[in-house]
This record gives sequence, C-alpha cells and structure tokens, in this order.
Amino acid sequence: MNHKAGIFLMGLLSFLMVCCSQDSEKRAKEILEKSIEAHGGQQAWDNLESLKFRKRTKLLLEDGSVESETDQWIQFRMKPYFEGSLSWTSDSVEHISTFDGTEMKYTMGGNSVQNPDFLKSKKKDFDAAYYVIAQPWKLLQDENVTLTYEGQKKLDTGKLAESVRVNYGPEDDVWWFYFDPLSFEMIGNEVQLKDHRSYIVNNSMVSDGPFLFYGIRTSYRIDENGNKLYVRAAYEYSDFEINIQND
Repeated sequence: MNHKAGIFLMGLLSFLMVCCSQDSEKRAKEILEKSIEAHGGQQAWDNLESLKFRKRTKLLLEDGSVESETDQWIQFRMKPYFEGSLSWTSDSVEHISTFDGTEMKYTMGGNSVQNPDFLKSKKKDFDAAYYVIAQPWKLLQDENVTLTYEGQKKLDTGKLAESVRVNYGPEDDVWWFYFDPLSFEMIGNEVQLKDHRSYIVNNSMVSDGPFLFYGIRTSYRIDENGNKLYVRAAYEYSDFEINIQND
C-alpha cells in the first residue's frame, strides 16, 4: 500500500467512525425522547413548579443483614429558582439538609453544622437525589455528556431492553439506562463507580398526575461480568405531591 492510499484509508475509517458515533447518539436521543413522553412528557416537566415525595431506603450487607434504614422526605422547587431539602429522623434526632439555590445548609437536632467538607458531601447527596428522580428528563438536559446507543440487551429476567450508555467524562461514573422496547418506560440501570458496579431494577412505578415515577427499586452489587453478588439496597418511593404551573 502506497503512502497516499494509506492516508485515504485512514481518512475513510475516521469518517465512518464519526458517522457511526453520530448515528448512535441520534438513536440514543430518540429513545430518551420516547421515554420522556412515556413518563409524562417534556412540557409537563418544564411546567413543574415543585415536587415532594417520601423515600424509604434499606441498605443491606453481603450476608443479608440490615446495615441501616432511612425514611426521608425529599422536596425540590424548580421555580422561580432551583432549591430543595432532605429531612429525616435518626435515633430520635432530626436531620435537615437544605439547598437554598446558593449554598448548602445542614441542621442536626436544631444545631447548624458548619464544616465545609461535610456540607460538600451533603450537596453531593442532594444532587444525587435529584439526579435519580429527574430521570429520564435530566439525561437530555445535562451538558458535557456523551450518549451512546448500545443496542438491545437481554436482562437477567430474560427481557430485552434498549440500552443507552451515559458517560460524563473519564473521572466520573458511567451509567447505562435500560428502556422497554415497546413502552419506553425505564426498567432499570447500571452504574460503574470507582470501586464497584451496581445494577438497579425498577420493580414497580407510581403514576401521579401526568408523571410516571419510581415506586419500588432493588439495587444489586454485581461483578464485572454483570453477575449478581447480593442485594445491596431496597428503595420505596411514595406519597408524591406535585405542583404544576398552569399555562
């Protein structure tokens, strides 16, 4: 192969890779748009003023024993600016974690906690709570994210799912979201963190107003091949309260 032919071949391969990447991203966005419609639509989400719900979390150890249980009230207000809070009681002590749109605040038993590192970790918890409940809408709103359609995947239940990979960068977690091929409802997801990998199943959903939210979810710790190791967490979402702005 002469030099010119080699350059041409490399250029052709690069062009084909770019085209495949663009087609993959386009298909991923199409699936997310269909899922958004299945979960209530974009307009309803854009008009959502506030959202409040109850979240019960049970963390389990590898031997099946309970590590901890939390019963939280979580609320977010989208308009006129984004803010929210997480509140719960542990050992008869009330905890309130609040983001006022500018800074994070935390009180424990009525006493304010000022430690910057602690507040930074609570901001991550707050952001994570919103990230989970705001799916699938948030997947199309996030900037600097790479969406990749990975075809249909056969889940451990034997059911096929449309798989979309969500990559936020080399230093961040990598997510895979699974959608029903017919209804496009979210049926589960996987996430690769720095030290482990999890697989979360949406066991049931809750309908409130125009929206379809999570109901009961089960999180499994899995190995690098996707095999379940043990149940890590059980989640229950309930008592939804929504306020939608009238057009």
